[in-house]
Amino acid sequence: MQTTSKISPFLERNLGNVLIITFLAIIYAPVLLFWYDGWLNKSINIEHEYFSHAIIGFPYAAYIIFRRNCGKWQKLGNTIHPLGGFLLALGLAFYITGARELVSLSFPIVIAGIMVWLKGIPGLKLNWFPWLLIFLGTPNSVPYIITPYTLPLQKFIAWVAWVLLQLLGVSTRVDEIYLYVNDIPVEVAPYCAGLKMLFTSLYVTLLLLDWTGNLQNKRRVITLLTSAITISVTANIIRNTLLPQWFLVDQKAQLRDERVPWVAVSIKIPMEALGSLKDMEPMAKSLGQEVQKTLEKQVFIVK
Repeated sequence: MQTTSKISPFLERNLGNVLIITFLAIIYAPVLLFWYDGWLNKSINIEHEYFSHAIIGFPYAAYIIFRRNCGKWQKLGNTIHPLGGFLLALGLAFYITGARELVSLSFPIVIAGIMVWLKGIPGLKLNWFPWLLIFLGTPNSVPYIITPYTLPLQKFIAWVAWVLLQLLGVSTRVDEIYLYVNDIPVEVAPYCAGLKMLFTSLYVTLLLLDWTGNLQNKRRVITLLTSAITISVTANIIRNTLLPQWFLVDQKAQLRDERVPWVAVSIKIPMEALGSLKDMEPMAKSLGQEVQKTLEKQVFIVK
């Protein structure tokens, strides 16, 4: 009876949260498990790989919603807003289609719909940042959509890397966003790994701003986000400068191995023979004595 009396007030106070967690777990647990398995085991397609920063972003968003903002959430009035119903219907419609892109987008839409449905616009305002983390961590096609707009940045990185390679004495040429060594394309400026690095840098910067309590400080937000972009671009320039040099070293190593494969054999065989000399020492002494006797006989005959 005492245990029941303790559980009942808890459920009364947190019934909304319990229902939300249960609802989300039922319909989105398979999706989240698929994402996390792909991010952790590198078995997910490249489109989703861009959003692997959500590995830490989603748990942090859940911490903010259910721990940090829990008290403030309960103090908000229970105001049902029609926009919440619309967002819920839209999200569930996306989910039912079964299309990968729409199912992914339904996740942040449904969460926003629940917030607005239960607490109105103030509920969404309270949890706007964790919702933003969820939205920015949800896999979608945005990286491919913005590709044409990243071309100027890619060209800039490729040309700066080319200038640095020329200063280092590496013979290369640049064509649009491609670097060529011996007419072989070595690296596409910053796309794929570079763009992923940029996304991750900006995402982690947002996490750190919130964790340190500086999210409301516009000056620090702008400074840190700008620094994250600068560091990411600089890292891509360094990366694209080093890769052609490693490529040349690898080419020279392959050429050396192709030209003189007999060197390894001619060294290996004597080394293996030398390794067995200790075991053959008694036999060598006996053989030496026999040779000496034979030589003495030959000398005697000659005389």
